[in-house]
Amino acid sequence: MPEGLHPSHFAIIEHLTRVKEGKTPLHLARAMQVTKATMSHSLKVLEKRGLIEILPCTIDARSKLVYLTVSGWAFHAEAIAASVRTFRHFLRDEHREIMGQALPDLMVIRKLLEDNREPSPEDDDVAHPGAPSATSGIGPVSQVRSQRQG
Repeated sequence: MPEGLHPSHFAIIEHLTRVKEGKTPLHLARAMQVTKATMSHSLKVLEKRGLIEILPCTIDARSKLVYLTVSGWAFHAEAIAASVRTFRHFLRDEHREIMGQALPDLMVIRKLLEDNREPSPEDDDVAHPGAPSATSGIGPVSQVRSQRQG
């Protein structure tokens, strides 16, 4: 990372490349699991470097939306290319194959976590009788895996 930028800043840029549309600072704070004040600081750093722009929302003038700039997209591409150069030295074809096989399940897990980021009323309960445990093999990832195989 260039001086003054942190992995958390790159995580914001990475998130914006995936969602491909403007997001509010509050959305980004929730996605990164940080306070709105922390996100505001991070966005100021990224904006000062010209990697993002913060524009008024055309639907709700009280809101602002965060977009990657051309420089932000280029920074992301350069960072990914640098990672590829680093990993190429030790990753073998069998490692790439393993990662390729894991990717669909990881995408399901990411979506599941993103869709359930906000706590639900049931989260206050100490126990969830009948709910699948993290290790029971019953749940969205197992269901998707069995659907792909079946």
